Amino acid sequence: MICVIATIEVVPGRRDELLAASREVVPVVRAEKGCIDYGPMIDVPSGLPAQGPVREHVVTMIEKWESLAALDAHLKTPHMTEYFRKTEPMRRGMTLQVLGPA
Repeated sequence: MICVIATIEVVPGRRDELLAASREVVPVVRAEKGCIDYGPMIDVPSGLPAQGPVREHVVTMIEKWESLAALDAHLKTPHMTEYFRKTEPMRRGMTLQVLGPA
């Protein structure tokens, strides 16, 4: 299994719009072969000393996949191509962290 943390920096004022587009694609992605879990998350204030400031312009996608091959196939699906096209004007940038068991 691998985990993916996709950090999406959102254009100010467009986070709700990006979240709506993300929620639309969630059921389709979760139905993909090799998807264990997939969904958008946002920072919440916790009061924990180790947590940095809440990032109001960030959406974090938390993903779990059976393998790198499943992740690669996911990134090539028509619905993700459309999602990336649709959300491109809402995004300032995006980074991925791909993690495996230690």
